[in-house]
Amino acid sequence: MTMPLVAGFMLGLSLILPIGAQNAFVLRVGLRGRHILAVCLTCALSDAVLILAGVTGFATISAAMPWAEPTLRFAGAAFLVMYGVRSFMAAFQADAALKPSEATATTLGRALLTSLALTWLNPHVYLDTVVLIGSISTQFDGSRGMFALGAMLASFTFFFSLGYGARFLRPVFARPATWRFLDAGIGAVMWITAARLLLDGAA
Repeated sequence: MTMPLVAGFMLGLSLILPIGAQNAFVLRVGLRGRHILAVCLTCALSDAVLILAGVTGFATISAAMPWAEPTLRFAGAAFLVMYGVRSFMAAFQADAALKPSEATATTLGRALLTSLALTWLNPHVYLDTVVLIGSISTQFDGSRGMFALGAMLASFTFFFSLGYGARFLRPVFARPATWRFLDAGIGAVMWITAARLLLDGAA
């Protein structure tokens, strides 16, 4: 039961680590020291809902259409390869430093609305949580719940670490070299996961 949990956690963490508008906003909230709990909880719970939808939805599809799993396996592997390429390309960019979002949140309501918008209006979040995590979960027959739990824990761990650790990590996040190393690691995890998908399908 531990392996699906760890696999879900590592995949979820790899998908959420690349810096985007949502992560930059959480970082900015953390640096400002306002509404950190509410914003982190909103982002993490939103991810949990989407992950659950992806895992349960793909389980139903796989049971009704046996051909869906291999199709999604290859599609997921292709997506992971391209994601890895993008991460490696970002790793070689000299200016790949984090630039927090310029959005501000002077009230709790505005902070929550911004968090929801950056999550639910971002098309990439559906590819990551519903499509990718959902398709990969099909290889953990009987342990999809643990795989989903691992991915959810990754979201909670990341958002709360970023939100509450932002002040301490600010000098690190400002260094381009840090993000080059991080992006290279993400690319490696993506390619390893893609290889595992293809090898499991050939077994």
